[in-house]
Amino acid sequence: MTPRAALAPLVAGSTWRRGVFLLLGGVLVLPYVLLAVIFAQLLGQAEVYRALVLGLLVVAAAIAVVPLFLDGSRALEIAAARALLGVALPDPTPGLRADRETRLRSALWIATHLIIGGLVMFALISALPMALAFIAQQFGLGTDQISRESFGPLDGRDTGWLTLTGVVMLVALGYAVAGLGALAASMAPVLLGPAPAERIAALEARATRLAERNRLARELHDSVGHALTVATLQAGAAREVLDRDPEFVRRALTAIEETARAATEDLDHVLGLLRDSEAGRAGPAPQRTLADLDRLVADTRAAGLAVDARCAGDPADLPAVVSREGYRIVQEGLTNAARYGRGPVTLRLDVSPEALELELVNELAGDVPADPRRGGRGLDGMRERVLLLGGRLTAGPDGDRWRIRVRLPLEGTR
Repeated sequence: MTPRAALAPLVAGSTWRRGVFLLLGGVLVLPYVLLAVIFAQLLGQAEVYRALVLGLLVVAAAIAVVPLFLDGSRALEIAAARALLGVALPDPTPGLRADRETRLRSALWIATHLIIGGLVMFALISALPMALAFIAQQFGLGTDQISRESFGPLDGRDTGWLTLTGVVMLVALGYAVAGLGALAASMAPVLLGPAPAERIAALEARATRLAERNRLARELHDSVGHALTVATLQAGAAREVLDRDPEFVRRALTAIEETARAATEDLDHVLGLLRDSEAGRAGPAPQRTLADLDRLVADTRAAGLAVDARCAGDPADLPAVVSREGYRIVQEGLTNAARYGRGPVTLRLDVSPEALELELVNELAGDVPADPRRGGRGLDGMRERVLLLGGRLTAGPDGDRWRIRVRLPLEGTR
């Protein structure tokens, strides 16, 4: 080991921060030390009624032990360990009380922190001034006082040995702080780490956030993807007949404007949810449901794709969540048909008291993958929506056609 590597712990910033953490424990232990000194003095006085003092000592000890088991004390120790020890510790889960094991681990950590911190502070108060005095006398500072004292086998005349002793004491104190700080950093995850219930709560919260992000991604993909597809088809068709049919071009531009406006509203809503998620606020979800199916079909027809839509039953009888997810599924199916398929699209809806059944059929284009599992994000989004509602989805080629069948049960969704 090189001298530079050996001296690195003494000058590292982490050592100084960990030293501050240890001194924090020394500061916190001072009231306990003061209380112990007071009771020791009281018990040493013969005229004091000992039974009363012992009773007060028991009460004071109980009060002094209580902070070791408080959730707030654990939260403060976690914050201090994260900031000064550099340990990645999660905050305690709000509203979740710590179990017995967690409280015992936390109490052991706090007690150890106080004891070690008190020892480090005592060493700094006693050994540090002595070491500095030994070194200073080598330069003629404080020699009169040191010359009259003896320090074990050394006295004031052994200036060289005293200076060496002072340097050794400083180096030893630095290595002690570095070692104790490193030990504290390694033990903090063990004694202050999350309890099993907190880990489960953190995983559930993370799963909830991921589910919400996936939902927002599906909303963006379906609404914006559909709008871009319709706008692209309308623009392409308008370009082809720009000189021959101005009226068609006017209708196409109107459809592009309306589609883009609706997509912008969806985009603003999703971006607002992303901005407000950190603050715990969420706006109302987009309310397009199967009640808007006629508008969706009309926009798709205006884009140049023939749609034969038939509905058995009243979509207004559907639960809101089923109607909303059903609308998105139909929207994605029409978008895929416009983007990848050819020929007319047949759309069938069957609303019954038990379930909503959807079927979309269109002719296959040559570049459509034969394996439905390779259908891209659109089909993945459909599967996620269907899975969340406990339904079934089949998608894939059926002869020379592409067929999508969806069944969404209504039981338990009202």
